[in-house]
Amino acid sequence: MSDSIHKGHRQRMKDRFLQEGLDHFSDIQVLELLLFYCVPRQDTNPLAHRLLTHFGSLSQVLEAPVEELTKVSGIGENAATFLHLITEVGRYYQINRSTQVNILATLDKCAQYLLPYFFGRRVETVFLLCLDAKCKVLCCKEVGEGSVNSAGISTRKIVETALGVNATTVVLAHNHPSGVAIPSGEDIQTTQRIAAALQCVDIQLADHIIVADDDYISMAQSGGRFREALMV
Repeated sequence: MSDSIHKGHRQRMKDRFLQEGLDHFSDIQVLELLLFYCVPRQDTNPLAHRLLTHFGSLSQVLEAPVEELTKVSGIGENAATFLHLITEVGRYYQINRSTQVNILATLDKCAQYLLPYFFGRRVETVFLLCLDAKCKVLCCKEVGEGSVNSAGISTRKIVETALGVNATTVVLAHNHPSGVAIPSGEDIQTTQRIAAALQCVDIQLADHIIVADDDYISMAQSGGRFREALMV
C-alpha cells in the first residue's frame, strides 16, 4: 500500500512538472523530483529535507562535491554523483550554446561568450579567449585555477597559449567566487604584466573580464585605472 502511494506521488510530481515547469516548485520539491531518478522505490521527501538542512539551499546542494553529499544520511554515491552532475551539465549546456557563435566583434559579445564557463564554479578559475584578426574564436582555454595573480597562473602559459593558435587578440577572464566583481589591486597589476608580455609578441590583450555569479566587469569598458592596465 505504501509503495503504491509513493508511486502515485512520483507520477503526480512528474505530471505537474511536465505541465507547469519548475516555476511554482519549492526547493524541496525540485530536489524530490531529481532524487526520483537516482533513488528508486523510496520516499525522497525526507532525503530532500536532510540535504537542504545540511547545505542550506538548493544551489549549495547542487554545487557540493560528491564526497560532501555522501555524508548526508541516505545519499549514496549514485545519488551524489547524479546531483553533482546537474551543475556540470548546466555549464556544459551553456558553453555548448555559447560556442555556436564564432565571431565576436565587440567586447560585450566576448563577455557573453565567456560567462557560461564560470557557471557554478566555486574555485577561482582563469580562462583565455583567443581571436584572430577577423574576431573569429580560435579557442577558449582554462589557463589555471587559483587567484589570477597566483604562482599557478603563469604569464608564460598565457603567451604560449595565444601563440599556439596564432591569435592576434585575446581576452582574459577570471571569476571572484566571493560574489564581488570589482577588480582588486592585484588583478590590475597582473593585467599590466600580461598585457606587456603579450605586446612583446604582437598580441593585444583587449580586455580582462571579472565574473561574479551572473555579473561581470569589463576592465576595458570601466575606464580609469582599470582601462589603463590594458594599455602598455
